[in-house]
Amino acid sequence: MSIQERYQHGTSLLHEFDPRVKTVVTFTLIIGIVLTPEYAWPAYPLLWALLGSLAEIAQLKALRVSRMAVVALPFALAALTLTFTTPGHEVFTIAGLAVTDAGVARFVAVALKSWLATQAALILAMTTPFSDLLWALSSLRLPDTLVMILGFTYRYLFTLAEEAERLLRARAARSATTPALKAGGNLLWRARVAGAMVGSLFVRSYERSERVYLAMCARGYNGQSRMLHPPALTLRTCVTGAIPVVLLLVIELLALTLWRF
Repeated sequence: MSIQERYQHGTSLLHEFDPRVKTVVTFTLIIGIVLTPEYAWPAYPLLWALLGSLAEIAQLKALRVSRMAVVALPFALAALTLTFTTPGHEVFTIAGLAVTDAGVARFVAVALKSWLATQAALILAMTTPFSDLLWALSSLRLPDTLVMILGFTYRYLFTLAEEAERLLRARAARSATTPALKAGGNLLWRARVAGAMVGSLFVRSYERSERVYLAMCARGYNGQSRMLHPPALTLRTCVTGAIPVVLLLVIELLALTLWRF
């Protein structure tokens, strides 16, 4: 059991780019993807090409990022009810519920948008250290309280995972005394052990989080995110960051005028 850091070390243009500009561009791309008209099908390959180009510039490989973004598709199943509730021409019937063509189109559009938006977020996370991302959010005037909550949530996820790994190792070390326990024990034994582990995990994680926070305060933490060498925001950086935004606007303009219907 482990939580992996999404950031991938590299020396590409996106890795060395200003995190504030990357954050703004990423959110702009996500908003543009979400606002893409449902029936503008030619726009989706172009959006994927745009994100794939950014992934290749970041030396992440477009196909790899696309495969990683598949994790968002199960959550898109929540929109499956659109196939039954959206008015349109009936395609077929399941358990007395009519599936319409408009409903299927809307569900497919939601799934594609979720997949594309996840790719944009992954590119940002894989090219920006989380501490730099927090600094960028703080520099963009996101409330310090929200930035602090995001930072602690991220850090304490690793703390929680480490404590869980210790408990699992301890259980494995104490479960090899008999063949029955070595095989995992019966259902009642496993349920009792799991309940005790959850309670112990909560207590140990809470105590360790307190120690982590006190250690941070002792090192000067006051709730604000900082960088040792913050980059200067130059005109060249802003113009370079505007290129994917302009391409997005062109795709959205074509989607609204030519491909909407």
